[in-house]
Amino acid sequence: MDLMSNFSVASSGDLTPDEPGGPAALGRLLTESAGGDEQSFARLYDLVSSRVYGLVRRVVRDPAQSEEVSQEVFLDIWRHAARFDPAKGSPLAWILTIAHRKAVDRVRSAESARGRDEVYGVTNLDVAHDSTAEAAVQKLDAEHVHQALDTLTEAQRRALELAYIAGYTHTEVASMLGIPLGTAKTRIRDGLIRLRDTMGVTS
Repeated sequence: MDLMSNFSVASSGDLTPDEPGGPAALGRLLTESAGGDEQSFARLYDLVSSRVYGLVRRVVRDPAQSEEVSQEVFLDIWRHAARFDPAKGSPLAWILTIAHRKAVDRVRSAESARGRDEVYGVTNLDVAHDSTAEAAVQKLDAEHVHQALDTLTEAQRRALELAYIAGYTHTEVASMLGIPLGTAKTRIRDGLIRLRDTMGVTS
């Protein structure tokens, strides 16, 4: 049994198809999101974000990184909602499969980075050229992101900067900005949507 089937068995019994968070409703929201319907995406986010975060948190452990990975999951869903195939599993199974893959990728990336640091410390290799090239790429990426951030509203940009650059959780962002948690989540979600469109990411 593949990973998506495992998720389907684990989660499909919680809700009936006609309930707001049931398979039929989530399937419709995914279809509408694939067509660019931001309200449907917002509704989808509200219905499944706690499950996505819970799964990511179990894998990643760190709360701040779990928040970040969860947002990456929803950005991926927004980009690729059209790829959902109901013949291969339930909507929630598809979403949680993305969440699990992103979480595992984050853990592997962190472990790989630690491994590279350890090798460098032991061997003290001369990698000045590679480091310079990597720094140049990172600088270009950073400039692209900062240009995209300039297109956001002040409220969206501030919320995203706190969540991603400063590494605060949604709850901490809401507290620091003096706004309800739901408002903070909405600003972050809407900011991600605008970043996606500004940076030219397509499904």
